Amino acid sequence: MGERVIIDFETTGLSAMQGDRATEVAAVVIDETGIVGRFQSLMNGGRRIPPFVQALTGISNAMIRQAPRAEEVMRQLLDFIAGRPLVAHNAAFDHGFLGAELDRIGADCPTGLLCSMKVARRVYPEAPNHRIETLIRHVRIEATGQYHRALADAEMTALLWLRMEHKLQSDFDLPEVPLELMQRIQTAPCKALDKCVVSFKRRAWPA
Repeated sequence: MGERVIIDFETTGLSAMQGDRATEVAAVVIDETGIVGRFQSLMNGGRRIPPFVQALTGISNAMIRQAPRAEEVMRQLLDFIAGRPLVAHNAAFDHGFLGAELDRIGADCPTGLLCSMKVARRVYPEAPNHRIETLIRHVRIEATGQYHRALADAEMTALLWLRMEHKLQSDFDLPEVPLELMQRIQTAPCKALDKCVVSFKRRAWPA
C-alpha cells in the first residue's frame, strides 16, 4: 500500500476563506507496520487567536508570537509530505487551510485528500457520532495526547485509519486495502459498504 500521511491543523477559526489562519500543523506517516514518522510545529500567521479557541486548544497568542513564521513551516511541511497521499479527519476543513497556507508561498495544494470521518461513517455506522474523540473511544484506542492539538489528533486519526483498514481486511478477506478502495468507500452510500467492497474485490482480485 505504501506510505500515507495523516495531517491535522489547529487554527484561529473555522474558515480560511474568511481570513482565519493555521496556528499549528502536524503530519504523521503510516505504513502497514504503524506510525513511522512525525512532523509538528506551531506557526505564526499574524492573526490573533480568540479566547474560546485558546481555551479549546491550549494554544495561546504568546505561544504563537514565539513560533516560526507560517511560510517557513509550510515549506517544511511540503518537504515532509514529499508527494505522499494525504488523509485527514473532516478533510474538507484541513484541505481548506492547507490550500490557503500553501497559496501564500506560491505552492500548489495536493488534491484528493482522503477523509477518515467519511470512511468511518460507513465502517462504524453504529458509533454515536463520528468526531475523532468519539470514534477513538468507540473502537477502544488509547488516546495518545490532548485532543485539539495537532500532533495528538493526527496520531489518533492515524491509528483509527489503520484500525479501519484492518477491519475491512478482516471482514471482507482482502489481501490489502488499497487507497483506491478507501476513496470508493468514502463516496459510497452509507448503507452500501458491503456492496462497495465486494464489487471492488471482484474487480481487483478476480477468482
